[in-house]
Amino acid sequence: MIALVGYMVTVLLLSQRYLAPLLLFLGLVAVLTSSDSGPLTATYASVAGAMLPCSVWLTVTLIGLEDRAHRSIVVISADSHLRVLLATVATGCLLLTAAGLVLPLMLGAHSPGLADLALGIAAQLTCACTGMAIGLVCSRLIFRRPGHALVLALVLLLAVLLGKGVSPVNIMLTRLQSASDSADVLAPTGALLAVTAGVLAAAVAVTQAVTRRKA
Repeated sequence: MIALVGYMVTVLLLSQRYLAPLLLFLGLVAVLTSSDSGPLTATYASVAGAMLPCSVWLTVTLIGLEDRAHRSIVVISADSHLRVLLATVATGCLLLTAAGLVLPLMLGAHSPGLADLALGIAAQLTCACTGMAIGLVCSRLIFRRPGHALVLALVLLLAVLLGKGVSPVNIMLTRLQSASDSADVLAPTGALLAVTAGVLAAAVAVTQAVTRRKA
């Protein structure tokens, strides 16, 4: 699995197709957190919100790096469709999560504690898992026409952002925006992360089933 993730990272870096979602993410983080001196809970809520669309874009980009023939070779070498999917998920948002954790501390005036950093990671991974789940089900592995995939991705993004009391992302962002202490919302955010990890697992299972049926 480590070798497969390394391969994915190498192909992504050489393709340079990661630049658009990465630059969008960095731009949003810079705009939302520059000169910020408020609670880190609200800061990381903004960063997590920026993570959501960018993780969708990056996941779709990762899956679209190779044509069907090259992907078949990778699947045969890995001896499993599932391993390739899991490597895609593992590769997905490592750069975004690291940048989203550090940049607000560099651009703003904060003195973070361990609870703040843990909250930042949990919040970003919650949105990253959701974004990757959307990216998987809206990828070319399932949809032949990118227009249909784009419309569905936009609908799902709006649903998870605006679904009050239903969407884990909406619940988390609402809590973080109104919280003043990271320690108070760390456990609930961890619980929401577990929920979104389950959503991502379901998306992987659906994508795996569709891919195997088309193969």
